[in-house]
Amino acid sequence: MDPVPQTSPQDAPPALRRTPVQQRSAERLARILDACAGLLDETGYEQLSTRAVAVRAGVPIGSVYRFFGNKRAMVAALAHRNLDRYAERIAARFERTPLLDAHSAIDGVLDEFIAMKRSVPGFALVDFGVPGPEEGGGGAAEDPNGLVAERICGLLATHLGRTADETLRRKVLVGVETADTLVRLAFRTAPEGDPALIDETRLLLHAYLAPSLAA
Repeated sequence: MDPVPQTSPQDAPPALRRTPVQQRSAERLARILDACAGLLDETGYEQLSTRAVAVRAGVPIGSVYRFFGNKRAMVAALAHRNLDRYAERIAARFERTPLLDAHSAIDGVLDEFIAMKRSVPGFALVDFGVPGPEEGGGGAAEDPNGLVAERICGLLATHLGRTADETLRRKVLVGVETADTLVRLAFRTAPEGDPALIDETRLLLHAYLAPSLAA
C-alpha cells in the first residue's frame, strides 16, 4: 500500500471561502489567523467574534468575511494551520536527527505536541479542531484526530522506512486518540502540563506503538 498522502501546507483548508493568490492577501489572512489565535487565549471560543478579530488584525471586517463565512470557519482554518505547522515541526525534527529509532520518533511526535500546547497562541483551546457542536447543522464535521493520525502515520512511515498499511494507520489513530485525552488531562491538572501524566502518556505510546513501527 502506498504511504499516506500528505496535505501540503499551501493547500487551502475547506473553511476558506477564497484562497489567497497574491502575497498581500496571504499576509492579510495570516494576520487574521494570528489575531484569532491571540483572542482565543484571552476570551475563549464562545466570546470570540469576527469583529474583534478584524480590529486586532487591523483589517476591515469585510476582509474577514472575504475569507470566512463565520467565526467557526475562521477557527477551523486556524486548526488546519496548526496541523500544517505541527507536521512541519515533526518533519524538521526527523531531518535534524535522521537515525531516530521508533521510541525516539514517538518522543518527537509527542514532544512537539506538548511544545505547541505550551507556546503557540490559541493552541491550548484550539489545536486541530473547533470546540463545540457544528453550527447550522448539515454537512459532515471533520474528524480532527483522524486528520492528525493520517499526517503522523505518513511522517513516521517515511522516516522509519516502513509501509503505512491499514494496521499501522489503525495503531496510530488509537495512539493519537489516547494521547489527545491524556495530554488534555495533563494540562487540566497543571498549566504547563503535569510531568507525571506526560511521562505516563509517553510510556503508553512506547509500549503500544513502537512494536508496530519497528515491524
